[in-house]
Amino acid sequence: MTLLYFIFQHLMSGWLLDYSYKCQPVDYSRNPTAMRMANLCWWYYISKLTEFMDTLFFVLRKKDNQITLLHLYHHSLTPIETWVCVKFLAGGHGTFSNLVNNLVHIIMYTYYMLSAMGPQYQKYLWWKQHLTTLQLAQFTIVFFHSAQVLFFDCGYPKLIAAFLLVHSIIFFALFFDFYQKAYNKEKEKKKLQKLQ
Repeated sequence: MTLLYFIFQHLMSGWLLDYSYKCQPVDYSRNPTAMRMANLCWWYYISKLTEFMDTLFFVLRKKDNQITLLHLYHHSLTPIETWVCVKFLAGGHGTFSNLVNNLVHIIMYTYYMLSAMGPQYQKYLWWKQHLTTLQLAQFTIVFFHSAQVLFFDCGYPKLIAAFLLVHSIIFFALFFDFYQKAYNKEKEKKKLQKLQ
């Protein structure tokens, strides 16, 4: 429910009607809509801190195999990145990636919920590979959205847009590596089973 609330707030704070998808500066005024987006950025930051708890739980449960480079990069860098955004850029162009991220996380947490409900729900989890594809699409969308700031000047910092580009490339590479390892191995196992 929190993520649905975040999506609603992103849309009502600008992305539905007021923000430009081409290039959107940060509104540093005390305008109620700008303050609403700044408040949302703060809560988004808090949500990323709570996601970092995953790593702590993996360590406490001695599930070291789940602490991958992808996991560490994502859960250690994202809270730092969101803190910078809250502190200096609470709104504007960069919040589009938060909106897209929330949409993907709703689908991802739905998958996790179904997988935690027991073996009788495994038949409904055929779409795991598509979830990873959706995450790859997320980073591609954020990449192209962020790249626009390099060509259109609206006052949004080009350095931050460049950072978002690099960030998207790194995430895409890490998730693509995960995709290759997870799903190509599954295909190879199925081929071997058919041959036997």
